Amino acid sequence: MKFTNIALAASAATLACAYPRGREVVSTKQSAAVSKRANGFTWVGVSESGAEFGQGNIPGTLGTDYTWPETSKIQVLRDAGMNIFRVPFLMERLVPSSMTGTADATYLAALKKTVTFITDSGAYAVLDPHNYGRYAGSVITSTDDFKAFWKTVATEFASNSKVVFDTNNEYHDIDQTLVLNLNQAAINGIRAAGATSQYIFVEGNAWSGAWSWTDNNDNLKGLTDTEDKIVYEMHQYLDADSSGTSETCVSSTIGKERLESATAWLQTNNLKGFIGEFAGGVNSDCEAAVEGMLSYMSDNTDVWMGAEWWAAGPWWGSYMYSLEPTDGPAYSTYLPILEKYFVDGTSSASTSTSSSSSSTSTASATKTIAQSSTTTAAIEVTSTPSSQVEIVSSVAPVAVESSSAPVVAPTTLTSIAVEVPTATATAAPTTLAPSTTQAATQSATQSACSNGSASASGSAKKYYQCGGINWTGATSCESGSTCVKQNPYYYQCL
Repeated sequence: MKFTNIALAASAATLACAYPRGREVVSTKQSAAVSKRANGFTWVGVSESGAEFGQGNIPGTLGTDYTWPETSKIQVLRDAGMNIFRVPFLMERLVPSSMTGTADATYLAALKKTVTFITDSGAYAVLDPHNYGRYAGSVITSTDDFKAFWKTVATEFASNSKVVFDTNNEYHDIDQTLVLNLNQAAINGIRAAGATSQYIFVEGNAWSGAWSWTDNNDNLKGLTDTEDKIVYEMHQYLDADSSGTSETCVSSTIGKERLESATAWLQTNNLKGFIGEFAGGVNSDCEAAVEGMLSYMSDNTDVWMGAEWWAAGPWWGSYMYSLEPTDGPAYSTYLPILEKYFVDGTSSASTSTSSSSSSTSTASATKTIAQSSTTTAAIEVTSTPSSQVEIVSSVAPVAVESSSAPVVAPTTLTSIAVEVPTATATAAPTTLAPSTTQAATQSATQSACSNGSASASGSAKKYYQCGGINWTGATSCESGSTCVKQNPYYYQCL
């Protein structure tokens, strides 16, 4: 995604630019309304974002600059039938001294805990260094160093066949031959670590965009793997410039249209592909476009292995694409659409019963989560010029994590209704001032992509932050873009 991650403090969910949605009854398994489509997908899931936040503060402070996904929320999506979860993290936090250095024990332990939770449930975990082909702000040019980094990482997960290695998130503005060589170095490092059973997702230049893949990344067909498990990870958003910065989709058919050339490329070269990021706004055009894209991929599973939504995670607040259970703005609309394409027989209900000791039942765990979100978080609604609804939680969300194996859902459970009563929403004053603690935390979490947010002139680059409450960076945009207010805390160059 071509825009700065909005690093949100848990103590004050952001006022993100979200399509207005009423609070309503939602379900973790809305099977009654879902007509399951037969498909040949291997994986369908979501990116669990959080550990890559706070890219302006390295290494940063856990709980202030970045966070880890909440395993209880992963479990809700796992119970619904998702079977792959992408886990973005930062290279600089994992290997803080250099790419060839040793891993930070604390950050690595948290990464392994998240991955173990996912894979113990029977799902796949994608390790995603969310670095855009850069380390410490500079383009990675040493293939030897990159190979060493991946050998370090893969050694830690070599025995886990349900781990997938994603070489790097969204290379961009890099020499194309270097992109090829970095991907090959990653493959070589992973296999040299003894990780021979895992798939490797390779990403391309130009933000790994599917719509422009054949214009930029044709040379990646030359990658080789001794285990023949390369999958080409592409990203595709449906707004005007494929950046994923707008809730407006070009048309109801744009999803299918933007994948056609990449599909032909995969078929011509006898290769496999995967959409590692995609999303659309909560509106009829986008919903039709997303379903059309998934339907088209399902018709072409000779090359497409599946897709992951962008994104879920505990700090997204009211971000327009958030699929975080159960009140992410996209959750109640897009989970039923995604469920039609979930892979049969992959829900966590089929996992070993030995894991059931961590809780009495999934139903009780889900009920506890729902209660914490409906009875402890007062909702305030403010008006905006665009008549959109901005929501702020005045109470920090409760993290319900388990260090043990995942909860087993009873095989007889097909639907769990989680009611979020509208009575919790109250009218708010026309202005909303954050508390001193909230303001300090929000200031600390302002960040930019790791390649740097400012151009040589000192102006903010296109798609980067250019203002907002407590923002201390550049407030003017480079030529060709304008600083646009997304919400009081986040202005973006568009």
